[in-house]
Amino acid sequence: MVDVRPLHNEQDYDWAIREVARYFEVDPALGTADGDRFEVLSILIKEYEDKHFAMPCGDPVDVLRFAIESMGKSQAELAALVGRNRASEILNRLRPLTLEMIRAISKEWKIPVEMLTAQYELNRV
Repeated sequence: MVDVRPLHNEQDYDWAIREVARYFEVDPALGTADGDRFEVLSILIKEYEDKHFAMPCGDPVDVLRFAIESMGKSQAELAALVGRNRASEILNRLRPLTLEMIRAISKEWKIPVEMLTAQYELNRV
């Protein structure tokens, strides 16, 4: 694994992503040199992403806004999960998220449930 190196910047990150992508065609066997390289690169990528692309530590509405602005999601996609009018009401803090909504968003958008369950203030009309 001579060519595996720490990921210090976006160029290093992009390189690691390209290297790992090669293994998606054929999974490397565990315990082989390729298997070890895949595992190490995957760990480096995860650590880089955790450090540089971390979700905000805000309330659930902030998390949803972050997903829409930074993760390539849209309000239309949120509406498909929770209902058209409900999505707008949630983002405007007029309606709270329900447990069913939280589960659907978490599953589809890969957002941890814990980030969607904090209490938050609603705007009063």
